[in-house]
This record gives sequence, C-alpha cells and structure tokens, in this order.
Amino acid sequence: MLAKKRKKTEKQQKTSKQMERHLKGVANHRRIEILFIVAENDGATLDSICEIMNGNIKTISEHTKKLVQAGLINKSRHGRGVGHSLSPYGQRFLKFIRTF
Repeated sequence: MLAKKRKKTEKQQKTSKQMERHLKGVANHRRIEILFIVAENDGATLDSICEIMNGNIKTISEHTKKLVQAGLINKSRHGRGVGHSLSPYGQRFLKFIRTF
C-alpha cells in the first residue's frame, strides 16, 4: 500500500519523445531569444516581441507557435491581443540555458 502512495507522489520522468519535443523547441537562436524576451516581459504580445527583436512578424509568429507546441510558452487572450508567458517547462529550460 505504501509503495502505491509513493508512486503517485513521485514525479514521472519524461519520455524520450517528450524530451525531444522540448529540445527541438529551443533548437533555434531566435526561439531562445524569444524565451528571454518573454521571461523579461510577461504577457508580451507578438508585436512587442517583433519590435524588440526587430524581426518579421510572420517569422516570429512561426517561432512562437513552435515554442507553444513544445510546451515552453503559453498564450493567453487579452482583448484583441495575445499575451505570451513562460510555461513551467519554459522556466526550467531558460534556467538551464542560462547555466549552460
């Protein structure tokens, strides 16, 4: 009985597929830069990210989409705009990148 309780409270290790998805999410210098920007500007819109990066909105949009698919950033609607914030895994990866 105790073993069952312990298993439920232990964190489950990520599968290799899940790890691949996260790693591919940060496998681009622009996506890494977006992670830093979103960390410093919680709720940053696509327009503000583009302005900070001095980049093309279509390109930055694709990169943010891939970061969302990788589970590293979250999107939330704010009226007509969409705000971006780091997910818990995004925070972990950012911490890892800073120490790398």
